Amino acid sequence: MENKEERSWFENLRQTYRLGVMNSETFEEVGSYKLSLLNLYIILSGIAVAVAILVIAIIVLTPVKRYIPGYGDVKQQAELIQLNQEIDELEQSLKSHEAYTDNFRRMLIGEPTEETPLEEGIDEEMPDSLLNVERIREDELLRKEIANDELLHEQELLSKTANFTPREMPLEQMYFIPPVTGVISESYAIDKKHLGVDVMAPKNTPVKAALDGYVFASDWTLETGNTIGIQHANNIITFYKHNSALLKKAGDSVKAGEAVAIIGNSGTLSNGPHLHFEIWHRGKHVNPEDFINFN
Repeated sequence: MENKEERSWFENLRQTYRLGVMNSETFEEVGSYKLSLLNLYIILSGIAVAVAILVIAIIVLTPVKRYIPGYGDVKQQAELIQLNQEIDELEQSLKSHEAYTDNFRRMLIGEPTEETPLEEGIDEEMPDSLLNVERIREDELLRKEIANDELLHEQELLSKTANFTPREMPLEQMYFIPPVTGVISESYAIDKKHLGVDVMAPKNTPVKAALDGYVFASDWTLETGNTIGIQHANNIITFYKHNSALLKKAGDSVKAGEAVAIIGNSGTLSNGPHLHFEIWHRGKHVNPEDFINFN
């Protein structure tokens, strides 16, 4: 009985009907079509599937998807994330270069560097004076790039200078050549922001390099006049200020005891012929009289 009812339902779907189209005024038959419920269902389903495929294609293949909430372009999101990371890296790099330039300017003009107090229980070692950019960058990729740059820089220093020690030594174990011999007119005094010693010497006295190294700065400034800076091994930098003439230019390698300038009275901070001499170790100024006898 149940099979008979099912067969009757399926036969009803296949039952053919005639659809006639007539003129409403003359009642003339314009067209006649044979239809069944099954055919009508198939036609409507086909139209629905075609419309769905068309809508999906429009969303996937056209920019319309950007206006649909929650539908994101994975590729564009990845590009945005990468651009944001690059912007952050550039900002950190800019801050690092600004800190490096400010630190170098302070050393050149003799301004004390500001030391950041450490938290109690933390023993942090000061970074190298010219390589302290690394402590500012926290991004691991930038640290690797800086390490590579530092390695190339050290190799360049080793190729330009001689007798460089492969490892760091205490300053007390190093032998400094007196840049000039004479009377000290003003000693090292941090409270007066006098970060070196002033040595008086006769006119036209040559100023000598205290150690082997290479000249990284040889120029004139308003306050210090003709100034020359030399990078040595062991993270040491020496400055020779107020000279009347400079005998070396940036990039030249020098030997200990080699003349690099002529003593003078240049710059607004000078009031007579003398040499202002500074020693910087690992980014901190030290008292030259602790290591050199100027008499």
